[in-house]
Amino acid sequence: MTPATGPAPAAAVFQGDDLRLAERLVVAPEAGTFRPLPPETVTAEGEIVREGQAVGRVDGPGRTVEVCSFFTGFLMGMLVEPGERVRPGQPVAWLRTLGGEP
Repeated sequence: MTPATGPAPAAAVFQGDDLRLAERLVVAPEAGTFRPLPPETVTAEGEIVREGQAVGRVDGPGRTVEVCSFFTGFLMGMLVEPGERVRPGQPVAWLRTLGGEP
């Protein structure tokens, strides 16, 4: 509610709900040391990464887990360095969805 006019108009309440972003993050599934896959296995920046495709691995205590994309899009860049420690859910790469659509 605004002090002088009462409740806010419905349009003002929902203005942010139509926000659409073309960028998506690939995140580490668990804690450990990040190792990107080699360029011949993973596409280079600007190339397409497919949904389910691995972009790297996380070496954790006693096991290695692949870091896979949940989206198809252009690989725009890696967000961590090879050998860097990561936490679960930490972004390791970012993609731009095909055609700029979310």
